[in-house]
Amino acid sequence: MINWDDIRKQFPVTENSTYLNAAAAGPLSRQTMAAATEYYQQMMNDGDIHWDEWLAKREAVRSQIASFINAEPDEIALTTNTSSGMNVIVDALETRGEVISGDLEFPVSTLPWMHRRIPVHLVKSVGGEVRIEDIRGAMNVRTGIICLSHVQYSNGFRSDLEVLGNAKGSHALVVNAAQSAGVFEIDVKRMKIDALCATGHKWMLSGYGSGFVYLSRELLDRTKPRAIGWLSVQDPFGDRNDEVRLRHDAAARAELGCPHFAGMFALGASVDLIADAGIKNIEERALELNRFLTGRLIESGWKVLSPIADEARRSAETLVEMNEPADIVAKLAARKIIVTKKAQGIRVATHFFNNEEDIERLMRALPRKD
Repeated sequence: MINWDDIRKQFPVTENSTYLNAAAAGPLSRQTMAAATEYYQQMMNDGDIHWDEWLAKREAVRSQIASFINAEPDEIALTTNTSSGMNVIVDALETRGEVISGDLEFPVSTLPWMHRRIPVHLVKSVGGEVRIEDIRGAMNVRTGIICLSHVQYSNGFRSDLEVLGNAKGSHALVVNAAQSAGVFEIDVKRMKIDALCATGHKWMLSGYGSGFVYLSRELLDRTKPRAIGWLSVQDPFGDRNDEVRLRHDAAARAELGCPHFAGMFALGASVDLIADAGIKNIEERALELNRFLTGRLIESGWKVLSPIADEARRSAETLVEMNEPADIVAKLAARKIIVTKKAQGIRVATHFFNNEEDIERLMRALPRKD
């Protein structure tokens, strides 16, 4: 039995505010902060004499991430955000064909392809959902890539990646997991995902400057990275200027230059915390809180714009229709209740460190519906 109250105590933000904003940026736990701080303290006190130790810890984090999404360590590169990961994916797939995406997407799922002059076809959402049948209908002889978010930042719609993976045919399935990694289970093998990228600063709770990208072994074997650095080769300390022999752990070739150790170690500490609680337990808790939230909103007369009729489509973030959302968000912030302003209203995120009282505080602070 998970004691969520004890886990909540690991997040000091809960002592200072009602933080319902992990979809924008998640707070750090004490152990994640300690992991990054230890690196900076070592660098401050000792310079870089811990270099070899840090490199070994980096590989341990790589293995943690691989286990986290059921991949192999050599299929994982450690990045600084979703955008850097998506560009690595575009490097690998830029000759595969045109891209099918959706009109709900965050631009990082579309702009990097367009920048390479790869056409992107946006499937129109219906009732706030991107339907599998419409994705199938967009497939043709010119398309070769499906690039979608697991959970949509815009309204919280959650795609069934296993169904999508089984429907992709010969297309490569690319997943933006920025809004799902850390709160929903991801199994790249079972879901037949070819490439995936995520940031650590949202639901992974590891702060800005952390993230990862997955490229399947099959994809890696057929591609070369567009950009490399001195650590991308097999013997970087050989200082060779007359040949390029890339690392065998292929995805790591995309890690350019000296590592961003603090972000990596923070990510590893967060994965430890998530693993201790259990990703399935976290998923169930986040959805339980989301159901409580949407129930209270509907009871109070608010219109929920997120698709929640089908539980399989529900996520841990909720878009609520409101007039003058900027004013409401500012008034909530003045009462230390943190949510996100969107064009149609406010977005509320429920993660495992939240509880029912957080939701009740939000409800008491919202203006009364006439």
